[in-house]
Amino acid sequence: MAGPHRLLLENAQQLVLVCGRGQEYLLRDGCASLAVLRDASLVVGLDGCIKAVGQADAIRNKFSGATFERVIDCSGKCVLPGLVDAHTHPVWAGDRVHEFAMKLAGASFFFFLFFGGGIHFTVEHTRKATEEELFTTFKHRLERMRRAGSTLVECKSGYGLNLETELKMLRVIERAKQSMDIGISSTYCGAHSVPRGKTATEATDDIINNHLPKLKELKLSGEIHVNNIDVFCEKGVFDLVSTRRILQAGKDIGLQINFHGDELHPMKSAELGAELGARAISHLEEVSDEGITAMARAKCAAVLLPTTAYMLRLKQPQARKMLEEGVIVALGSDFNPNAYCFSMPMVMHLACVNMKMSMNEALAAATINAAYALGKSDTHGSIETGKQGDLVIINSSRWEHLIYQFGGHEALIDYVIVKGKVIYQNERCGTISSY
Repeated sequence: MAGPHRLLLENAQQLVLVCGRGQEYLLRDGCASLAVLRDASLVVGLDGCIKAVGQADAIRNKFSGATFERVIDCSGKCVLPGLVDAHTHPVWAGDRVHEFAMKLAGASFFFFLFFGGGIHFTVEHTRKATEEELFTTFKHRLERMRRAGSTLVECKSGYGLNLETELKMLRVIERAKQSMDIGISSTYCGAHSVPRGKTATEATDDIINNHLPKLKELKLSGEIHVNNIDVFCEKGVFDLVSTRRILQAGKDIGLQINFHGDELHPMKSAELGAELGARAISHLEEVSDEGITAMARAKCAAVLLPTTAYMLRLKQPQARKMLEEGVIVALGSDFNPNAYCFSMPMVMHLACVNMKMSMNEALAAATINAAYALGKSDTHGSIETGKQGDLVIINSSRWEHLIYQFGGHEALIDYVIVKGKVIYQNERCGTISSY
């Protein structure tokens, strides 16, 4: 196929497709044998989409007269889909490093919630920060996520708890969508906590009567495009009735339901999400057996967050039971001031060690299934013709090293590519760049 193209990756030792038949997601049995090609090449077109994937000789012959903006020899290396982080809170001011020692000494989430620390500390600082200050720190965090291989990231608001600051956060996310080479799925999370001075019912009424109508107006005007609606359904925060009201109101204006549930107490969040047609529910440390069954039937993804359970010393989500029951299991970093981790390779490692997932299951959960949780598995999450050319190249002859080398991704990842464009290049590969 003659003509100009953006990128040729050739001679990869392993080219990990993850799936190659247009699957929306992979269940347990589908993860048992991930699609992997050896001595393979791929081509990304000028539109940023994958044009061809196959054996190196076949690709070389098919594109013998073509020109490429960039050619990378992947001999001895592995090519994987760009990683998808299905749950983050990356826009905020006011870190909580000072609380870490208190948590290690046994202080609970509710201690901070009711005594002025925790989320309320971050909310106070986020409200005071300018939009420019928030964008600067957000951009830096996204750059660190990219260097760790993430090419599509779900990004929440939720540290405003009033309309003005929530919109400020969403404008920051929108600005990054337009100006940075990384995929973003934006989430309105104004029901992240109950604001001081309000009851949960009052906060719910404010969100339904004021916040969501404003979001609909801004969407219609093209100023802000929000993808998902989130609520922290938890004892002492938003109960099941308030959660239902907010999620349904968000769904009514076209937002995907993707919310926090069953983290600290069993709330029957999973059952509610399945009933409402939720795309995904996160956390689920305290999910019921009935909730797991309901999620499997509803094809509602479980976004599991092993870093949170690890750092907060919670019991681990029942990943194995979910997989055995037919739930679509995805992974996220839950990056936030309370669980500070940018690295999906580390998340996958923890999922394997602490949640007893296989490496195949963890990779599928951080690619195709995480993309499904965001409603984007038609364009992201696997290496297939027609999908976006988001890729990670690692300096290893086996892809499993991305999970095996705990904390080693900075030395292991050679290139991160978005839409066929190299947006991170390890310094040993030539020019030091993050462009």
